Amino acid sequence: MKRSMQKGFTLIELMIVVAIIGILAAVALPAYQDYTKKAKFAEVVSVANTYKTAVAACAQEAGALTGCNAGALGVPATTATTHVASVAVTNGVITVTPTATTVATATLILTPTLGAAGQPMTWANTGSGCLTSAPILCK
Repeated sequence: MKRSMQKGFTLIELMIVVAIIGILAAVALPAYQDYTKKAKFAEVVSVANTYKTAVAACAQEAGALTGCNAGALGVPATTATTHVASVAVTNGVITVTPTATTVATATLILTPTLGAAGQPMTWANTGSGCLTSAPILCK
């Protein structure tokens, strides 16, 4: 008597494959969402860096941070981009507010401190939501 060869997969084999794909998706989806938040917030940091350069130049020319405001003394006026709702600069303090679709609760605040003679300007990075230290952490 000749036995026929099995063709195809059994139900248990298919269930195992579906379970493995489900586990991979459960791990990959949160990691992908974190990655997209970090990528969007990177634009916020990039815009802030433009303002940091302008504030540093203003402070060097004026000798103080007083008057280094958005739209004055070489500091650009507020900028809106895909992921930045607004930028405010008051006496050198830069506040970048992302759009609600980027990171709803994040605000990047950069506060400059003039160094002593011959010392560089330092920046304190505060705000909420995302930290811009390496790596960028979005919550």
